[in-house]
Amino acid sequence: MSGKKKALAIALVLLVAAAIGVGAQAKVKAAFIISNMANESQAFSSKQFLKYGAEYGFDMYTFDAKGDTQAESQIVTNCIAQKFKVIFLNPNDINAIVPSLMKAKQAGIIVGMFSSDLAPANQKFRDFYAGVNDTMAGQQAAAAFIKKFPNGAKIVEIGGQAGHDAQIKRHDGFNAAIKGSKIQVIDYKACTQWSTSEALTIMENMIVKYGKEIQGVFCHWDNGATGVLQAAKAAGITNLFIVGVDGNRAGYVQVQSGEQSVSIAQDFTVMAKKDLELAKAVLAGKKVEPVNFVPLTVVDKALIESGGFDMPEW
Repeated sequence: MSGKKKALAIALVLLVAAAIGVGAQAKVKAAFIISNMANESQAFSSKQFLKYGAEYGFDMYTFDAKGDTQAESQIVTNCIAQKFKVIFLNPNDINAIVPSLMKAKQAGIIVGMFSSDLAPANQKFRDFYAGVNDTMAGQQAAAAFIKKFPNGAKIVEIGGQAGHDAQIKRHDGFNAAIKGSKIQVIDYKACTQWSTSEALTIMENMIVKYGKEIQGVFCHWDNGATGVLQAAKAAGITNLFIVGVDGNRAGYVQVQSGEQSVSIAQDFTVMAKKDLELAKAVLAGKKVEPVNFVPLTVVDKALIESGGFDMPEW
């Protein structure tokens, strides 16, 4: 083989090797820590991380804490030991998770909050947040009640999982927004989990206490509103003005039928993609916005009938 041909062959081998190296470049090990797979929104979100993770350069894993705060903290500790580079999570309790996140940051792990953020004093222990503005979700729910009942009404509030970021902010946003109005919240109780059956039980108890005095219900999530509707039907109570949050399939069907009045909708696919995009940017040494809000949509029957809101995937 002549020197020229030999040089050409070597160059070709190096080019092929480089191409193989690029194609086989290891993806970054990342985890989505699920607060509770029994929660429909969390189950759907885990699918989105697995579906789109590779597009952003991640080798995605998911871990289910099953609603257990201690188990969730242990999963973070395990991810540190297993050399994960990135973790995304929506904690069961935004305060209880902090000690393990402190350790994750000390280990150099990128921490992305998904759908739920840490309290302001603890936000230094995460790199970014992507999700909706849950305070605004509460405010929009309040606006719906004020519009429906300009002369006032007696309503009840059923909160989401106690200690969860969304539960805290939806409650606070709602109650701040109805101040000065004629809307009166005659009872409020949060759940231990985002459980339809628990929302049903709470509503049953409120019906026993207040009966048809209840004119409306603000339920922090649409599947909880399903439980509210079941309790109301069993008690023979109709025409309740019910507002929920999520914009999921159950909420869509309930609003479309007129049983639920309003659903404040969020988009978990957009949230997951945003978290992945932000983590990729941080890995590349780029500076990112620490708080990234994904817009909410106020869904009523008129919006659905106009074709302005499609049936959700989950």
